[in-house]
Amino acid sequence: MENNNLEKIAVKTSVVTIIANSALTIFKLLAGIFGASIALISDAVHSASDVFSTVIVLAGVKVAAKKADKKHPFGHERFECVAAIILAAVLIATGAGIGYTGIKNIVKGEYLNFEIPKIIALVAAAVSIVVKEVMFWYTIVAAKKVNSSALRADAWHHRTDALSSIGSLIGVVGAMCGVPVLDSVACLVICFMIIIAAVRIFIDAVNKMTDEACDEKTENEIRDFIVSCEGVERIDDLLTRKFGNRVYVIVEIACNRDLPLYKAHDIAENVHVGIEKNFPLVKHITVHVNPYESSEENIDN
Repeated sequence: MENNNLEKIAVKTSVVTIIANSALTIFKLLAGIFGASIALISDAVHSASDVFSTVIVLAGVKVAAKKADKKHPFGHERFECVAAIILAAVLIATGAGIGYTGIKNIVKGEYLNFEIPKIIALVAAAVSIVVKEVMFWYTIVAAKKVNSSALRADAWHHRTDALSSIGSLIGVVGAMCGVPVLDSVACLVICFMIIIAAVRIFIDAVNKMTDEACDEKTENEIRDFIVSCEGVERIDDLLTRKFGNRVYVIVEIACNRDLPLYKAHDIAENVHVGIEKNFPLVKHITVHVNPYESSEENIDN
């Protein structure tokens, strides 16, 4: 998929989630204040961070969609990974803040003075779970469609918010049942879930910035395609590396050594064009041709 299509899908997805998160943040914040639930207020802060993180994702995707230039001859796809790393940092900071609040309330015994949460807090937590789960699926489908690590990170941010809302729901129900400490304990659960999601997002982004190979299934499919190309006697070497949401391929193929140069070039060109046509994730492929002796044992390295 071309970068301009990626940008259009990402922008549409981001705008929808920003609007939904803004509305949900206000709703949960008011419900937490009037419903006397510190866990729900913490959950509202998490939703507010979703708005900020989606803006970061949007900026990263727009930069990543820019065409190659003199300073970035290979393109800007890795800026999307930068956006994902920033998002991970925001998540960790948000989770740490929420966890600190929960620990402070438990240690100081401040939860003993909490009001019993009202029914509106219970309703808000339930609504949040449903809305955030819908947002997760909406965003993850778009992320898979354009193979965007930043959108995928944003999707898991929504899923984490849905899980944290479950923690809020448990806290509210516990407090309503006469166990107010559960409201503060729920803050710790929320903190844990946020940080776990942040670490996963960070690792995925770093892998894509450090030339990690693409998955084995894709490599095998590329290998099978190359071997099926007319004139290719065998593959001497095949290397892949992730570059943001795209893949670079370097392959050494062996062709009959008696072929004229232009014939060997045509074979290499057919492999090059065929890979880019049949594997949309591949941004560029470099094909090197080695001489092949007909008497050699045909072994695919």
